[in-house]
Amino acid sequence: MEPETLNIKINERESVTALLYPAPKKNRARVTIVLGHGAGADQMSAFMRMAAEGLAARGLDALTFNFLYKEQGRSVPDPKARLESCYRAVIDTTLKSKKLKDNRLVIGGKSMGGRIASQVAAAEGNRVAGLFFLGYPLHPPGRPDKLRDAHLAEIKAPMLFVQGSRDAFGTEEEIRAIIKKHRLPATLYVIEAGDHSFKVPKRVKPQPQVYEEVMDEVARWTSQL
Repeated sequence: MEPETLNIKINERESVTALLYPAPKKNRARVTIVLGHGAGADQMSAFMRMAAEGLAARGLDALTFNFLYKEQGRSVPDPKARLESCYRAVIDTTLKSKKLKDNRLVIGGKSMGGRIASQVAAAEGNRVAGLFFLGYPLHPPGRPDKLRDAHLAEIKAPMLFVQGSRDAFGTEEEIRAIIKKHRLPATLYVIEAGDHSFKVPKRVKPQPQVYEEVMDEVARWTSQL
Protein backbone atom coordinates (compact mmCIF):
# COMPACT_ATOMS: atom_id res chain seq x y z
CA MET A 1 0.00 0.00 0.00
CA GLU A 2 1.10 3.55 -0.68
CA PRO A 3 2.05 5.48 2.47
CA GLU A 4 -0.33 8.05 3.86
CA THR A 5 1.09 11.55 4.31
CA LEU A 6 0.55 13.18 7.70
CA ASN A 7 1.31 16.68 8.92
CA ILE A 8 2.63 16.81 12.46
CA LYS A 9 2.54 20.13 14.28
CA ILE A 10 5.65 20.72 16.41
CA ASN A 11 4.77 24.18 17.72
CA GLU A 12 2.64 27.16 16.71
CA ARG A 13 4.84 27.96 13.72
CA GLU A 14 6.47 24.71 12.64
CA SER A 15 5.39 21.27 11.45
CA VAL A 16 6.95 18.25 9.78
CA THR A 17 5.82 15.65 7.27
CA ALA A 18 5.33 12.04 8.30
CA LEU A 19 4.53 8.96 6.24
CA LEU A 20 2.40 6.08 7.55
CA TYR A 21 3.00 2.72 5.91
CA PRO A 22 -0.01 0.65 7.04
CA ALA A 23 0.30 -3.06 7.65
CA PRO A 24 -1.91 -5.36 5.56
CA LYS A 25 -5.10 -6.25 7.41
CA LYS A 26 -4.42 -9.98 7.01
CA ASN A 27 -1.34 -9.94 9.24
CA ARG A 28 -1.63 -6.70 11.19
CA ALA A 29 0.07 -7.04 14.59
CA ARG A 30 -1.50 -3.93 16.21
CA VAL A 31 1.93 -2.41 16.74
CA THR A 32 3.04 1.02 15.54
CA ILE A 33 6.76 1.28 14.93
CA VAL A 34 8.16 4.81 14.57
CA LEU A 35 11.43 5.20 12.67
CA GLY A 36 13.49 8.35 13.06
CA HIS A 37 16.07 8.97 10.33
CA GLY A 38 19.82 9.36 10.73
CA ALA A 39 21.64 12.69 10.79
CA GLY A 40 22.62 12.71 7.13
CA ALA A 41 19.41 11.53 5.47
CA ASP A 42 15.67 12.16 5.63
CA GLN A 43 12.67 9.86 5.62
CA MET A 44 12.81 9.53 1.81
CA SER A 45 16.23 7.89 1.78
CA ALA A 46 16.39 4.43 0.21
CA PHE A 47 17.17 2.81 3.57
CA MET A 48 14.27 4.46 5.39
CA ARG A 49 11.75 3.60 2.67
CA MET A 50 13.03 0.04 2.46
CA ALA A 51 12.83 -0.42 6.23
CA ALA A 52 9.34 1.09 6.54
CA GLU A 53 7.95 -0.93 3.64
CA GLY A 54 9.58 -4.13 4.90
CA LEU A 55 8.30 -3.73 8.44
CA ALA A 56 4.80 -2.88 7.21
CA ALA A 57 4.80 -6.04 5.09
CA ARG A 58 5.62 -7.95 8.30
CA GLY A 59 2.49 -6.67 10.05
CA LEU A 60 3.74 -3.48 11.71
CA ASP A 61 2.18 -0.07 11.08
CA ALA A 62 5.37 1.82 10.25
CA LEU A 63 5.66 5.59 10.62
CA THR A 64 8.58 7.70 9.38
CA PHE A 65 9.01 11.45 9.70
CA ASN A 66 11.44 14.29 9.04
CA PHE A 67 13.15 16.10 11.85
CA LEU A 68 12.64 19.85 11.56
CA TYR A 69 16.05 20.65 10.09
CA LYS A 70 15.51 18.23 7.19
CA GLU A 71 11.93 19.38 6.68
CA GLN A 72 13.26 22.92 6.35
CA GLY A 73 16.01 21.94 3.92
CA ARG A 74 18.96 22.24 6.28
CA SER A 75 21.78 19.72 6.59
CA VAL A 76 23.03 20.35 10.14
CA PRO A 77 20.95 18.65 12.86
CA ASP A 78 19.06 20.83 15.31
CA PRO A 79 20.09 21.14 18.97
CA LYS A 80 19.12 18.32 21.32
CA ALA A 81 15.99 20.04 22.66
CA ARG A 82 14.53 20.66 19.18
CA LEU A 83 15.24 17.12 18.03
CA GLU A 84 13.55 15.74 21.13
CA SER A 85 10.53 18.04 20.87
CA CYS A 86 10.03 16.91 17.29
CA TYR A 87 10.14 13.23 18.22
CA ARG A 88 7.84 13.89 21.17
CA ALA A 89 5.28 15.53 18.87
CA VAL A 90 5.39 12.48 16.61
CA ILE A 91 4.67 10.25 19.60
CA ASP A 92 1.78 12.50 20.68
CA THR A 93 0.25 12.39 17.20
CA THR A 94 0.67 8.63 16.94
CA LEU A 95 -1.00 7.96 20.29
CA LYS A 96 -3.96 10.19 19.36
CA SER A 97 -4.43 8.79 15.84
CA LYS A 98 -7.78 7.05 15.31
CA LYS A 99 -6.05 4.45 13.15
CA LEU A 100 -3.23 3.76 15.59
CA LYS A 101 -4.49 4.60 19.09
CA ASP A 102 -5.15 0.96 20.02
CA ASN A 103 -1.70 -0.19 18.93
CA ARG A 104 1.29 -0.80 21.16
CA LEU A 105 3.96 1.81 20.42
CA VAL A 106 7.58 1.00 19.61
CA ILE A 107 9.97 3.85 18.85
CA GLY A 108 13.52 4.11 17.54
CA GLY A 109 15.25 4.54 14.24
CA LYS A 110 18.50 4.72 12.35
CA SER A 111 21.54 6.04 14.22
CA MET A 112 20.64 9.56 15.44
CA GLY A 113 16.92 8.82 15.12
CA GLY A 114 17.26 5.95 17.55
CA ARG A 115 19.41 7.95 19.95
CA ILE A 116 16.86 10.77 20.11
CA ALA A 117 14.09 8.23 20.69
CA SER A 118 16.08 6.82 23.61
CA GLN A 119 16.55 10.27 25.13
CA VAL A 120 12.80 10.92 24.94
CA ALA A 121 12.03 7.49 26.39
CA ALA A 122 14.48 8.04 29.25
CA ALA A 123 12.45 11.08 30.26
CA GLU A 124 8.97 9.68 29.64
CA GLY A 125 9.33 6.02 28.78
CA ASN A 126 6.02 4.90 30.23
CA ARG A 127 4.33 5.68 26.92
CA VAL A 128 6.25 3.15 24.84
CA ALA A 129 6.26 -0.66 24.78
CA GLY A 130 9.81 -0.90 23.45
CA LEU A 131 12.71 0.77 21.66
CA PHE A 132 14.81 -0.39 18.71
CA PHE A 133 18.11 0.98 17.46
CA LEU A 134 19.33 0.43 13.90
CA GLY A 135 22.98 1.18 14.51
CA TYR A 136 23.15 2.90 17.90
CA PRO A 137 25.69 5.79 17.80
CA LEU A 138 27.34 5.02 21.13
CA HIS A 139 30.17 7.45 20.44
CA PRO A 140 31.60 9.50 17.55
CA PRO A 141 33.98 7.50 15.33
CA GLY A 142 37.41 7.34 16.90
CA ARG A 143 36.17 8.84 20.19
CA PRO A 144 35.25 5.93 22.50
CA ASP A 145 35.76 8.32 25.42
CA LYS A 146 32.66 10.30 24.35
CA LEU A 147 30.01 7.76 25.29
CA ARG A 148 26.29 8.49 24.86
CA ASP A 149 25.03 5.89 27.28
CA ALA A 150 24.22 7.42 30.68
CA HIS A 151 20.54 8.04 29.89
CA LEU A 152 19.99 4.45 28.75
CA ALA A 153 19.99 3.36 32.40
CA GLU A 154 16.75 5.33 32.87
CA ILE A 155 14.85 3.32 30.26
CA LYS A 156 12.65 0.55 31.63
CA ALA A 157 11.13 -0.64 28.35
CA PRO A 158 12.71 -3.54 26.43
CA MET A 159 15.31 -2.53 23.86
CA LEU A 160 16.68 -4.06 20.67
CA PHE A 161 20.13 -3.05 19.45
CA VAL A 162 20.83 -4.00 15.83
CA GLN A 163 24.55 -3.37 15.42
CA GLY A 164 27.21 -4.12 12.83
CA SER A 165 30.17 -5.94 14.34
CA ARG A 166 32.56 -3.35 12.83
CA ASP A 167 30.42 -0.25 13.42
CA ALA A 168 32.75 2.73 13.96
CA PHE A 169 30.09 4.35 16.18
CA GLY A 170 30.00 1.36 18.53
CA THR A 171 31.23 -2.18 18.00
CA GLU A 172 29.51 -5.36 19.10
CA GLU A 173 31.83 -5.59 22.10
CA GLU A 174 31.17 -1.98 23.11
CA ILE A 175 27.39 -2.41 22.95
CA ARG A 176 27.60 -5.63 24.96
CA ALA A 177 29.64 -3.81 27.60
CA ILE A 178 27.07 -1.01 27.89
CA ILE A 179 24.20 -3.50 28.22
CA LYS A 180 26.09 -5.26 31.01
CA LYS A 181 27.20 -2.02 32.69
CA HIS A 182 23.66 -0.63 33.01
CA ARG A 183 21.90 -4.01 33.26
CA LEU A 184 19.67 -2.97 30.39
CA PRO A 185 16.56 -4.97 29.45
CA ALA A 186 18.10 -5.31 26.01
CA THR A 187 18.62 -7.75 23.16
CA LEU A 188 21.62 -7.41 20.84
CA TYR A 189 21.35 -8.56 17.22
CA VAL A 190 24.75 -8.52 15.54
CA ILE A 191 25.33 -8.12 11.81
CA GLU A 192 28.56 -10.03 11.25
CA ALA A 193 31.10 -7.83 9.40
CA GLY A 194 28.50 -5.05 9.14
CA ASP A 195 29.37 -1.36 9.35
CA HIS A 196 27.22 1.52 10.66
CA SER A 197 24.99 1.29 7.57
CA PHE A 198 24.80 -2.52 7.88
CA LYS A 199 26.90 -2.90 4.74
CA VAL A 200 28.84 -6.18 4.64
CA PRO A 201 31.57 -7.44 2.28
CA LYS A 202 30.17 -9.33 -0.74
CA ARG A 203 31.93 -12.50 0.38
CA VAL A 204 29.82 -12.60 3.58
CA LYS A 205 26.30 -12.57 2.10
CA PRO A 206 24.17 -10.59 -0.39
CA GLN A 207 23.29 -7.13 0.94
CA PRO A 208 19.52 -7.50 0.37
CA GLN A 209 19.61 -10.63 2.52
CA VAL A 210 21.21 -8.65 5.35
CA TYR A 211 18.37 -6.11 5.30
CA GLU A 212 15.69 -8.81 5.12
CA GLU A 213 17.19 -10.58 8.14
CA VAL A 214 17.28 -7.31 10.09
CA MET A 215 13.58 -6.65 9.41
CA ASP A 216 12.75 -10.25 10.30
CA GLU A 217 14.52 -9.77 13.64
CA VAL A 218 12.75 -6.49 14.41
CA ALA A 219 9.38 -8.08 13.62
CA ARG A 220 10.22 -11.16 15.71
CA TRP A 221 11.33 -9.03 18.65
CA THR A 222 8.23 -6.80 18.59
CA SER A 223 6.00 -9.91 18.58
CA GLN A 224 7.38 -10.77 22.02
CA LEU A 225 6.66 -7.43 23.67
